[in-house]
Amino acid sequence: MTIQKLPTELVNQIAAGEVVERPASVIKELVENSLDAGARAITVDLEQGGLRLLRVRDDGCGIDAGDLALACSAHATSKIGSLDDLERVGSFGFRGEALASILSVSRFRLASRTPDAEHGWAVTGEGGLDGELTPDAQPLGTTVEVRDLFCNTPARRKFLRAEATEARHVDQALRRLALARADVGMALSHNGRRLWHCPPQDIAARARQLIGEEFFAQAVPVESAAMGLTLQGWISVPAFSRAQADMQHFYINGRAARDRVVAGAVRRAYSDVLHGARHPAFLLFLSLDPGQVDVNVHPAKREVRFRDSGRVHDFLYQSLERALRDIRPDTTQHRHAPAGGGAGRAAPPPAPATPAADWVRVAEVEARYVAEATPASRSDASPAAGAASDGAPAVEPAGTFDAGDAGAAAAAMPAPEPAPADDYGPGLGEPIGQVHGIYIVAQNSLGLVVVDQHAAHERVLYERLKKQYRSGTIARQQFLVPVAVALDEDAADLAEARADELAELGLDIERSAPRQVRLRGAPPILSAESAGELLRRVLGVAVEADGGNHLGEVLDAQERVLADVACRSAIKANRRMSLPEMAQLLRDIEATERSGQCNHGRPTWVQMPMEALDRLFLRGQ
Repeated sequence: MTIQKLPTELVNQIAAGEVVERPASVIKELVENSLDAGARAITVDLEQGGLRLLRVRDDGCGIDAGDLALACSAHATSKIGSLDDLERVGSFGFRGEALASILSVSRFRLASRTPDAEHGWAVTGEGGLDGELTPDAQPLGTTVEVRDLFCNTPARRKFLRAEATEARHVDQALRRLALARADVGMALSHNGRRLWHCPPQDIAARARQLIGEEFFAQAVPVESAAMGLTLQGWISVPAFSRAQADMQHFYINGRAARDRVVAGAVRRAYSDVLHGARHPAFLLFLSLDPGQVDVNVHPAKREVRFRDSGRVHDFLYQSLERALRDIRPDTTQHRHAPAGGGAGRAAPPPAPATPAADWVRVAEVEARYVAEATPASRSDASPAAGAASDGAPAVEPAGTFDAGDAGAAAAAMPAPEPAPADDYGPGLGEPIGQVHGIYIVAQNSLGLVVVDQHAAHERVLYERLKKQYRSGTIARQQFLVPVAVALDEDAADLAEARADELAELGLDIERSAPRQVRLRGAPPILSAESAGELLRRVLGVAVEADGGNHLGEVLDAQERVLADVACRSAIKANRRMSLPEMAQLLRDIEATERSGQCNHGRPTWVQMPMEALDRLFLRGQ
């Protein structure tokens, strides 16, 4: 076959294969055009999931009668005119190929009216325009009707799904656009039935309507600005995690987008508090100079490319990590009125609308978390009080709990002052006792608190270790008798070469044989066996990196090691604690970052408000 230029109709159908995948793709392109036209109200109508009809109506600026036919030709647009415009594009559309692509695979009608026109005008076509421009009773704005999608490409139509499935995809696509522009009213109807309608509103009200109140009850706000970047929105507390990534909404300069840099920053920010099989929920808006992001890297404009991806990643990670770090048990007097006005108690004032009030978690949410998650194996199953999981005695850090002498620890701690009868204290309140030597039960001004003592202490120790490691102040305790640690020769060579860096982790070593080092000191929180394991883990990470990286460059892996160390050293099951010890642990939790989850992503405490207890016992009903 000789080389030939393809006919325009075939070119447009090839382009449609990239732009028009299904009815939802058509709606996305048409609604984006409406937004670019300055519309304040957009209505979308479907029939048979969009397979039979897709109609988008708006009240935007309209299209001049003389430009209607041109608007339906390939690569015709009013949004850019030069390479500089393309590199700083601020509109949703810019390629000028959507209408031509949609026209090439459907029965198409475009009607529009500008403010200075006496009436509207319309063009129609199937596969291409029929060439006639006709008057139309179109109100101010534009209406696009797309009938029988893929009518002239039956092979493409076979790949469409059932009516309900296609309608759901349209619904999701329109919701994403509605979240991007809360100032624009939007409505969706299917087969003559209104599915939802959003008036112009602020973003919080729009998000509550489209995402749901459940998300906002378990979300904290994010607001950060630095390095020419601005981030605003909400992220879920770790306890409100999902089995799949179905509640993640990220917008870059108002455009819904997916990006590996963004995904990596979110995953890293939640890595310390979320189980690996779970997904966070979020609604986030990133704003930056349009010249710093390339939106012309995907046929359907779903992905972007940042000019300086490292700067964006660090900004996102630090902003989200800071918001998660600040989540901790509320230290102010938040109260809820009991359901049904429980007899015998005066109804306190309602909780103020603050992020901390949203942090109160009802037991049902935690039950769902536990049911859906695949929890990490419990490391606190050892029946021997104070025994580490490897059989070695757990060495507690100074200022925490002495597993071997609970009486001495209790005597050393001042007893907490009793709370007034009408106030059980802020935050996690005051302890009442233990359940099976595993859970601490406390009461606060909201109701009942149950704390997993091992998980909570694990988080407290982990955060202490991280801070000490990052500041280079990890304490070191010399062993009376150095501990021999067997290693392979590569690991032993690396340990000898980087002894100073290992000292930053509190590990004092010296080479004693070709395949052995002598461990002379370690952090006092560790037993000798645990210190040896820590040394092996750190060296293993460095050897895998071919020994070419500074140990600080594998911080994430080292923090996993520190998490294991904290887990081994935390209070074990069946450890009987005195009330002063329990009270001290509660205060430590309140002062610790990310204290809502242990290092494996499991909850450390659960709040059951008085309303929930009243419902359980039918009180006031």
